[in-house]
Amino acid sequence: MARPVDAVIAQARDILGDRLSTNAALREQHSHGEDSHPRVLPDAVAFVETGIEAARVLALCHQHGVPVVPFGAGTSLEGHVTPVRGGVSLDLSRMTRVLQVNAADMDCRIEAGVTRQRLNEHLRDQGLFFPVDPGSECSIGGMCATRASGTAAVRYGTIRENVLGLQVALPDGRLIETGGRVRKSATGYDLTHLMIGSEGTLGVITEIQLRLHGIPEAMSAAICQFDDLGAAVDSVIAILQAGIPIARIELLDDVQMGACIAFSKLTGYAARTTLLLEFHGTTAGVAEQAGLAEEVTAGFGAAGFQWATDAAERGRLWKARHDAYWAALALRPGLKAVVTDAVVPISCLTDLIVGVKADIAASGLLAPIVGHVGDGNFHTTILVPDTEDGLARAWALDKRIVARALSLGGSCSGEHGVGMGKREFLEAEHGIEALAVMRQIKTALDPRGIMNPGKIFLN
Repeated sequence: MARPVDAVIAQARDILGDRLSTNAALREQHSHGEDSHPRVLPDAVAFVETGIEAARVLALCHQHGVPVVPFGAGTSLEGHVTPVRGGVSLDLSRMTRVLQVNAADMDCRIEAGVTRQRLNEHLRDQGLFFPVDPGSECSIGGMCATRASGTAAVRYGTIRENVLGLQVALPDGRLIETGGRVRKSATGYDLTHLMIGSEGTLGVITEIQLRLHGIPEAMSAAICQFDDLGAAVDSVIAILQAGIPIARIELLDDVQMGACIAFSKLTGYAARTTLLLEFHGTTAGVAEQAGLAEEVTAGFGAAGFQWATDAAERGRLWKARHDAYWAALALRPGLKAVVTDAVVPISCLTDLIVGVKADIAASGLLAPIVGHVGDGNFHTTILVPDTEDGLARAWALDKRIVARALSLGGSCSGEHGVGMGKREFLEAEHGIEALAVMRQIKTALDPRGIMNPGKIFLN
């Protein structure tokens, strides 16, 4: 007996030709992201190259009631790209065109598969850059879908503050434009920000209008180290409260710093709690900002405040930071990683991180800490055997961390999204009525429930 998905495969092949694949190896590649959730293979992988193609495939899936799961670069940490009910994995990785750059207005339009690195290479000669800087080589469409952030959010904001408009393919095959190029508009519902963070459950983001920024005249990085984790976090709070316009401020605990030293072959640093800082502005302004930050951190016991004004050295430090996840995995090759993503108001950050450090010690697990502490967000990479017991211990620690964050007025996820891993915490964070409204929005836009099922909501 023919399945509904077989009809979709046959009709989608008429649209995409050999870009509609049922190859087993490709299906396995699209069964998971960079997470520890069980893998589930899609029935087919559709490589679309335009928003119109994406909309046509969605229309077929809607007609036949077949699930659709958007797939960008596959870097999700919460199971977003896992097709838990099979169906079609809609791969946007070939949508890599920079469609338009408006240098005078400092905005651009791109396809969803463009990465931050590729976009910034394209923009460099025009003196512009896109600042949202997650640790992974993810697609900007995926960043929008998960409402991502990164190391520079303390200065430039998250993806939410840097998107002006979207093109979105809806579940029934309609293709809509939201927002535009203007910096503000007081017309209608804000569909742009409804779609940002919707994780492919309401539609598929196919094009993005982005806000850009001018490349600063001067950039300087610095690194300092502490014997006390709480003092390091307190110094971050003091820097922010002093109004120092820092561009990035990242925390690595002693375990994570030791991992980065070994993995990235850093020299001249110890395995101690570490702050990485970056300053943007004029040459004089950067020197003043860095001097003030040095004074503040020294007051909290920082030692060895080192400058990195050379672009190569600055790049080496930030490359090590961006490789922190891989460095953590290298501490125990073969183990699985469960990554946490708690965020709290900045004034509560010390209480949370110090408490989590104690929870890690009590658990007996290896879990390096790293975070974008300038906006109250940090991660632990919990390393455990790939067994039922090992993963249960990791999830128990994750649950404890979330409980601490929520008790301090925080969130279970600052930038990784809900996916499958954070669904159970939404009611505690948002309340039962707000969650019911979210479900009503989902039902209104996706009445057949085909869009990325099993994500955001339980059941």
